[in-house]
Amino acid sequence: MARLYDQLTIFGGNSNPALTEEICSYLSLPLGRAEVFKFSNDNTFVRICESVRENDVFVVQSFSMPVNDSIMEMLIMIDTLRRASAGRVTAVIPYFGYGRTDKKDQPRVPITARLVAKLVELAGADRVLTLDLHAGQIQGFFDIPVDEMSAMLLTSNYFVEKRIERPVVVSPDLGNTKRARNFAEVLDAPLAIVEKRRVGNRDQSEVLNLIGSVEGCSVVIVEDEIDTEGSITQAVEVCLKHGAAEVYATCVHPVLSGPAVMRLQASPIREVVVTNSITLPPEKRIDKLTVLSIAPLLGETIQRIHTGASVSAAYRTANTIRMF
Repeated sequence: MARLYDQLTIFGGNSNPALTEEICSYLSLPLGRAEVFKFSNDNTFVRICESVRENDVFVVQSFSMPVNDSIMEMLIMIDTLRRASAGRVTAVIPYFGYGRTDKKDQPRVPITARLVAKLVELAGADRVLTLDLHAGQIQGFFDIPVDEMSAMLLTSNYFVEKRIERPVVVSPDLGNTKRARNFAEVLDAPLAIVEKRRVGNRDQSEVLNLIGSVEGCSVVIVEDEIDTEGSITQAVEVCLKHGAAEVYATCVHPVLSGPAVMRLQASPIREVVVTNSITLPPEKRIDKLTVLSIAPLLGETIQRIHTGASVSAAYRTANTIRMF
C-alpha cells in the first residue's frame, strides 16, 4: 500500500508566481513561505520559512526565461526541502525548458533534456508533474515517477465552444502530427499537415508543401509551444495561399522569444490561444492572445497525487476553461 504523507504544502519559485498562487487558491491552501533570491554575486539563495518535516511538498517552477536561473532555483529549492526533512518532494514543471534538445540529431551535440532531468532527480525530487512535453520520450529520461498531463483538452474545448465554421486542424510540421490529429478528433475536423525542412540551428525552416485541403475553411494551427513564431508564420502563409478563409493558432507554452510578438502582431492570424504555463509580461499580452488557466488541472492533479487517487480522472474533474 502506498504511503500517505502528512500535510500538503506548495512552494513556488520566481518563474511563475501567479500560477502557483492560482493553484493554491484552487486547493484552498496558503502558499508555502520561502525566500528565493539572488545575492549581489549572482548566487541563488533559498530559505524555507516554515516547518516541512514529513510534509508532502510540491514545488512549482516553469523552466522559462531566464531558463538557467529557473532551473537552478528549482534544484536549490528541492535540495533545501530534502535537508529540511520533507517527507516527499514533487517537482511541478509546467514548462520543461530544453525539451527540444531531446536527441542527437547531428554529430557532437548534447541531449540536454536528459541532463536537466537527471539534475532534477539528483537534487532529490521523488517524482515529477509536468505538462505537454515536447516529446513524450523525455519521461524516460527520469528514473522517478513522471505524471505528464496535457492542456490539449482545455484548448480544444475552447474552439469547440467557439463554434468556428468549417474548421480544419493544421500541424505546422510532420513531428507534431499526432498532437494535431488528437486535437482534430475533439473538434471533429479534418487534418492537414505543413511539410517543412529545418535549416541549421538558427530557428530557420523551409516550407515545402501542404498535405490536405484548407480551401474556404477556418484553420486552427496546433503546436506544443510557440517560440520565435517562425513556423507558425510560415504555416499561416501556406494556408492562406491555399485558400483558407481565416486562421487561428493555439499552443500550450507561449515562449514568444525574439521577434515572436512583432511577427504575431503583423500576421493575419485572428487569435492565438495559449495557457499560463509561462508568465507573460505586459509587453507580450497583445490583443490577439487569449490565455487559458491550467491551475485547475494542475491543482486537481496535485490533490490526487497527495491522496493516492487516480491522476487520469483529473481530466474529467478540472476541465473548466478559465480565461484572464
